Parts: sequence; C-alpha cells; structure tokens
Amino acid sequence: MEHREGAPPDLSLVEAVTIADVRAAAACLSGIAHRTPVMTSRSLDEVVGAKVSFKCENLQRVGAFKFRGAYNALAQLDNNARQRGILTWSSGNHAQAVALAAELLGVPAVIVMPENAPKVKLEATQAYLSRAPSESEVVFYDPQKVVREELGQEIARQRGLTIIPPYDHPAVIAGQGTVALELFEEVGTLDWLFVPCGGGGVLSGCAVVCKSLCPSCRVVGVEPAAADDATRSFREGVLRRVRNPETIADGARTPSLGRYTFPLVRTLVDDMVTVSEQEIASAMGLMMERLRLVVEPTGSLAMGGAIRCAREGRAGLAGAKVGVVVSGGNVDMAEVSGLVCGAGF
Repeated sequence: MEHREGAPPDLSLVEAVTIADVRAAAACLSGIAHRTPVMTSRSLDEVVGAKVSFKCENLQRVGAFKFRGAYNALAQLDNNARQRGILTWSSGNHAQAVALAAELLGVPAVIVMPENAPKVKLEATQAYLSRAPSESEVVFYDPQKVVREELGQEIARQRGLTIIPPYDHPAVIAGQGTVALELFEEVGTLDWLFVPCGGGGVLSGCAVVCKSLCPSCRVVGVEPAAADDATRSFREGVLRRVRNPETIADGARTPSLGRYTFPLVRTLVDDMVTVSEQEIASAMGLMMERLRLVVEPTGSLAMGGAIRCAREGRAGLAGAKVGVVVSGGNVDMAEVSGLVCGAGF
C-alpha cells in the first residue's frame, strides 16, 4: 500500500507488533544473533549529567542491529517463498543483514543498492551474497534518478520475489525490538531511552518493548536535522518526506516513516530530537575516545540526542537512568579522521 505524503497514521496498525512478537523474535534469534554488551563510562555520564548505559549494536553480526530484523523476517518465510527468493533495498546495513541471513538460511536474495553506497557496506554485502544461493545479486541504481522502492517492486514482480523492506515490516520491527528487550533485561528500569531513527524500525520495536516493560520511561527518537522527516511527521501528525538528504548518517537517509512505523512512532514515542552534522560527528568522536568503540555516524545519533537534551536542560534528565542505542559501527576507517577532526577532535 502506498503511504502518501500528508496522510495520517493508520492507528489500527499499532497492534501489528506486540511484546509477544518481540519475545518470539528473541527466541528465533537465540544462538544466532549476538547478545551485545552494555557499556558505561563515567566521563560520558558527566557529559550527559546522567547514568548512561550504551547498548552496543555496533558489535552485532554485520556490525549493526539490522541483522536481528532481517534474520527474523527471513526465518518466518514458508518453504515456497524461501525457494523463490527475496528482495530488499538498502544503502548498507540492512543490505548486509539480509545478505548474511540469506547465506545462513539458504535463501536467494536480490539487493537493490545505490551507486554511492558506502564501500565498506557494499563489500560486506557482496561477500555474504557470494556464499548465498547463486541467484543472489546486488542491483545498483542512481539515487538522483531512480526511486529505489519503485525499482525494487518492479524487479520483485517480474521475478516473483518476496519483499523484505528495511524497516516497514512487522517481523523486521519485532526483531529490532529485541535490542531494547535485552537492554531492559540487563539494566532493569530506565527513565529515558534514546534511539536513532531512519525509517523507524528500531525506534518502533524499542518503543513497543519500552511501553510494555517500563511505561514511565521516555522514548526519544533522534534524527539528523538534514533528514528530519520523522520528526516533522511526529509533530504534525501527517506523513512528511525527504529526498536524498545530505547527511553523514547514511543509515538515516530514508525518505519517510512507513505504513507500520508511522503509527507506532506516533503512538508510543514520547519525543523526537534532531541533531546537526557537527553534533553527530562530535558524539561519534566522544564514543570512540571514551568507550574505545568503532561507531558509524548513524550509530552516534542517539548519543548526540542525549547530549543535546542535556544541554537544553530537559526536565527529568539530570541524574536519570538513561539508555542509548548505538546502532552500528560500519564506517570507512579512511573517513573517520576527517569526520571526527571536523567536529573539533
């Protein structure tokens, strides 16, 4: 179904993903996905003015939380769909995740990627696909000329493939929600949870878990200011879009929230925050320096949002128990110094 700009969320779809679905996804992923560590830093606590727990999905398989949703979705396909194969579109992390899941489950996969996809993500995707069924391939497109969803839908129709989108799919959302499920199991209750937002898959899944297990916790989605479609959609109550936004957070260049993620974000998320390119790079540098972690720009969004809220003096944040989702670590190491030094490190 087309999700038109200016359309309100279909609130009947809020029940499309429940805590039971997330728990089922956790069982599916047990022994397959990594149970990623939760890290802390006294110096970063001082930066935020709170007790911060970092859920390190940069240490997940494929280097990002995306593996959770991709594997959960592919694992639920029936035998006929598995034999015919699947299709997805992604700038990088979901592409890698689907490619690895396809390899592990023996499912042919066609992945539509932009010509300017980050090299580190493209190479990893191609490596996983080389071990998947032989029909698997990457199809490139020019993001300035082609709408990836339209291209993907046409290829899927022609070849009889099942589409597994990057975020707007109940099984994908449920898989991503296991990030928060593990975090709450490890640290107990939280007062705030900061989650990055591109298409809203991990934000939606985490919000489902949070409002089920810890209803008083404030869930805050964080977007680049240059790609603020979800923030505007959240505030205005109708779908807003962006097209090819210029941001270093390539995982957040999605055009809009989806049919499922929009109502989940609108209903379960407490606030949305946007951060500048410099704030993203600065948060990235801080985590690399203080946590000794390799973090990509998109993976730095949530920390950037926490720092921004602290600087704004948001009520209830000082001294609170805070969760931050570090969503990925797939960054071209040749670009790290330029990004971080540009932010003042």
